[in-house]
Amino acid sequence: MTLRLYDTSARKIRDFSPLVPGRVSIYLCGATVQAAPHIGHIRSGVDFDIMRRWFAYRGYDVVFVRNVTDIDDKIIAKSAEQGRPWWSIGYENELAFDAAYAALGCLPPTYQPRATGHVPEMIEMMRGLIDRGHAYAADGNVYFDVRSFPGYLSLSNQDLEHLLQPAGEGETGKRDPRDFALWKAAKPGEPRWETPWGSGRPGWHLECSAMVHKYLGRAFDIHGGGIDLVFPHHENELAQSRSAGDEFARYWVHNAWVTMSGEKMSKSLGNSVLVSEMVKRWRPVVLRYYLGTPHYRSTIEYSQEALAEAEAAFGRIEGFLQRAVEQSGDIAPAASVPEEFAAAMDEDLGVPQALAAVHTTVRQGNAALAEGDRESAALLGARVRAMLGVLGLDPLAAPWAGAEAGARGAELSGVVDTLARLVLAQRQAARERKDYATADAIRDGLKAAGLVIEDTPNGPRWELS
Repeated sequence: MTLRLYDTSARKIRDFSPLVPGRVSIYLCGATVQAAPHIGHIRSGVDFDIMRRWFAYRGYDVVFVRNVTDIDDKIIAKSAEQGRPWWSIGYENELAFDAAYAALGCLPPTYQPRATGHVPEMIEMMRGLIDRGHAYAADGNVYFDVRSFPGYLSLSNQDLEHLLQPAGEGETGKRDPRDFALWKAAKPGEPRWETPWGSGRPGWHLECSAMVHKYLGRAFDIHGGGIDLVFPHHENELAQSRSAGDEFARYWVHNAWVTMSGEKMSKSLGNSVLVSEMVKRWRPVVLRYYLGTPHYRSTIEYSQEALAEAEAAFGRIEGFLQRAVEQSGDIAPAASVPEEFAAAMDEDLGVPQALAAVHTTVRQGNAALAEGDRESAALLGARVRAMLGVLGLDPLAAPWAGAEAGARGAELSGVVDTLARLVLAQRQAARERKDYATADAIRDGLKAAGLVIEDTPNGPRWELS
């Protein structure tokens, strides 16, 4: 079956045809590192990680670029608020994003360029746009002339006459208020780089166009990001890159938001849920299941109840695999996924339908275990592992196998300690009433279970034998 994707620019699902046979090039707009990530930020990382894994399963060589926006208005504002260097804030939060991606099992990108490392490429692109008549310098700024590009607003499907272009402080000298900044003139105390048009810093949109051109060339397959980036960011990227002579993206793929009470999750609304805090309350693999299993174009409404449901659903899958392994020994993933799973994934990454195939197989596996049919249970377990591997959710594979075992071990250690203390309290009570036979029986029982008891001046203590 042909793999199909919803293309935002076409506003329909299209057959996927790669630019280069056997190779897929993906550019994902990554983090703007003014603060630590919440789960709304990381959803796009999980969704596009699943896309990447599915392309790899289908035999494609995947080049995956995810940028870091480490200079923009928000970072500069945070720097002024906190009295810290802008680069210190950016780097600290870049590490926080990397840790969040890794915690939720996202594969590292092929390349992860930072905007500030590509100013020469931005200057070169601006020079070309000015020479072609698509950009102009004014008051130390450089602007893109939106009327010079006939296809402007084709991605977001807006009317130019009614457009309100977001603009920042100091953007003076525009010929048209709808023109957008490629380069912003330096203001006192702000970071700056020298250009032929004056010192300043890059505009947000220019950064991505320059990095895409460097790492993926004049044309590439898929440009991804959150639905909120369609305008102005992706629209302006498209305009400046096409005007510079690049074909740019052949498909535009956007994931929907994570919301709270119907509103987009964002720091400005004060309703963000930081990944660093969430992983203290929920297993990271459960967070991945919660964020990655709805369809990428469907909004996720955040709630503790929804997370609890995700935990229970994943627990049913995990429990079957654990029981199958206990009865049949090691179970390797099957060489291929079931046809119904593949068909769902090929149709615009239909993860909910693919997950239905996982749960159906789990129910069949549980029935086989109940009937004592170990061979069938092992076969079904292998299929489940193959499907979960594509989704990055296989509990018997990295990174979950070691991490979850360690976390589970820590949990069990606490449980054992609590139970041991209860039993030791009963033993102490037996000794105080001179019931030494019961006290000795408790000690011997604990020893048989692998716990050695030592009586000390501060009371009894236990350790594993």
